[in-house]
Amino acid sequence: MKFINEASWDRIGRVVLGIVMLWLGLAVVDGTWGVVLAVLAFVPLITGLVGWCPIYAVLRSGTRAKDEATTTSV
Repeated sequence: MKFINEASWDRIGRVVLGIVMLWLGLAVVDGTWGVVLAVLAFVPLITGLVGWCPIYAVLRSGTRAKDEATTTSV
């Protein structure tokens, strides 16, 4: 798809980071910092699942190769 600007390794890393942050925020860190960490965990989690990063879009860059975008169909 044209709007995907993240490579598969980038997406996997973001999903793993989001899950770890969510687990830390809900199970390990207490109080306000735990809630903040759990809420912020949704940013890498959602961008990894969707495959589109708004910062990459603003900067007109990304980690996905140009030929990967044309050969892979989702």
